[in-house]
Amino acid sequence: MISTRRRYLALPLLTVLFAAVSCSASEDVAVPSPKGEAARHCRALHKELPQTVDGLKRGTPEPVSDFTAIWGDPAVKLRCGVPKPDVLTYGSEHYNPKADAAEVNGVEWLFEKQEDGYRFTTVLRKAFVEVTVPRKYAPEVDVLTDLGRAVKKTVPVGV
Repeated sequence: MISTRRRYLALPLLTVLFAAVSCSASEDVAVPSPKGEAARHCRALHKELPQTVDGLKRGTPEPVSDFTAIWGDPAVKLRCGVPKPDVLTYGSEHYNPKADAAEVNGVEWLFEKQEDGYRFTTVLRKAFVEVTVPRKYAPEVDVLTDLGRAVKKTVPVGV
């Protein structure tokens, strides 16, 4: 009888424990898989990334990776070593040689409007760095000013 009672008491405790774990302050970020030189540049970038971006404090993405970073809630998400964007890939269904791009603090970025904000991706660099910014932080481009120095320092120009 005692073992049955313990089992019934354990169920509510386990439910509370799982709920607490699932409500963590981190946010899921899909981890890219850069290889070789791109992976080295991304690891170097990760070490140089600022603790704040546009006033937002850096958090911990899930899973933890040298290729991702987040700031704020909802999170501004950075992924380094992503594939070349379809809009820049000749022959892709979404190829657009006139896609919106601009230089911010010495780094050229592709601008793509999303459902809830913008996705920015570096161009003309040896690794593609993608930054998604929720609409809540409009003007979304402001986060790029804080990332430019780290990108310029660690991801060289080249294709």
